[in-house]
Amino acid sequence: MGHRVTIRDVAARAGVSAGAVSLALNDRPGVSAETRRRIVEAAQELGWSPNLAARSLARGAQVHTIGMAIARDTVGTGLDSVHMALIGGIESVLTERSCSLLLHIAASREAEIALYRQWWQSGRVNGSVLIGVSADDPRIEAVHHLGMPVVAVAPPEFSGPFPAVSGDDAAATAEAVRYLAALGHRRIAHVRGPASLGRSIQRAQAFEATAAELDLAGAPAVHTDLSAHGGARATRALLAAGDRPTAILYDNDIMAVAGVAVAAEMGLRVPTDVSLVAWDDSDLCRITWPALSALSHDPFAFGAEVARCLLELLDSGHAPSRVFGAPVLVPRGTTAPPPRPA
Repeated sequence: MGHRVTIRDVAARAGVSAGAVSLALNDRPGVSAETRRRIVEAAQELGWSPNLAARSLARGAQVHTIGMAIARDTVGTGLDSVHMALIGGIESVLTERSCSLLLHIAASREAEIALYRQWWQSGRVNGSVLIGVSADDPRIEAVHHLGMPVVAVAPPEFSGPFPAVSGDDAAATAEAVRYLAALGHRRIAHVRGPASLGRSIQRAQAFEATAAELDLAGAPAVHTDLSAHGGARATRALLAAGDRPTAILYDNDIMAVAGVAVAAEMGLRVPTDVSLVAWDDSDLCRITWPALSALSHDPFAFGAEVARCLLELLDSGHAPSRVFGAPVLVPRGTTAPPPRPA
C-alpha cells in the first residue's frame, strides 16, 4: 500500500536534515543555493507536495475535508437533481462536524485517479467518496494503493476493499416488474444504463430473474448511456419492433421522460398503449404529463448516510457496508393494464 511522501523522505534522498528541507521548500534563508537545488530535485523525483492538512493542524485549525470527484462521462453535460440531492445530503452531515466537501468534475476516469493521487499526496483531503462504480473499476485498485479512506456508492460486490453504501435496487426492480405483471403485462422491456455500471448490473440481474420467475412472454433489454437521447433511441427501437412491449422500465427519470415524448411521436398513448415506469422519482416525473409512475427514494438521506459511513471510517478505521433500504414504487398516470388484443 502506498504512503504519503514526507519531508523526511525528501531529506533522506537529498542527504540533508529535515530542517534544511523545510527551509529550502518554504524559500527561507539558511541553506545554500546548491543545497536548495538538490532538495528541490529530490522533492520532484519523489513526487512530494506540501501537506496542506498538516499545515492547517500546525496553525491549530481542525482539518476534515472529504473529496468527491465525478468523471464527466458519468454526468454528461451537468449534475442532475439526483446528484445534487446526494451532494446536499453529504454536505448536511459534514457541516455538523465542521467538515467540508471538495467537489470536482474530472474529464475522465484517468483524470479522476490523478486527482485523488494529488489530493491525497498533498493532504488536501482526509478521505473520498467514489460514485458511478463499475465492474473492474480501475479507481478501486488505484485509490486503495494510495491508502486513502474511501466509501463507495455501489453494491458491495463492486466496492473492493472499501465499505459500500447502496440501496436495495434488486428488490425495487423486482417490485416494479411484479407490479406491471399484476396489471396484466406479459412483455416488459428494460431500458438500462451502461452494461458495466454496478447498479445497472444489479438491476439487470433482478429484472431477468423476476421475468423468468413470472414466465413473461418477453423481456427485451437495451443498454444506454443514461441520457435523454439514449432513452429516446432505445424507446424508439423497442416500440418499432413487431412484438413491441406493452410496458417499459427505465433506469432513470430523464430517459423515461424522453420515452413519453417518443411514444407520442409514434402515435401511441401512455398508458393506454404502453405503460412506463421510471427510476428516480424526481420533479421531472411529477411535472411530466401524464405524471410518471416511479421508483422513489431519498437521495438526500442517502447522501447523509454516505457521509456518516465515511466519518465512521475516519474516526475508527473501520466501517461496515450498509444497505439504505429499497426504493418504493409510486404508481401514477403512466401505468395501466395492457391494451386488449384486437
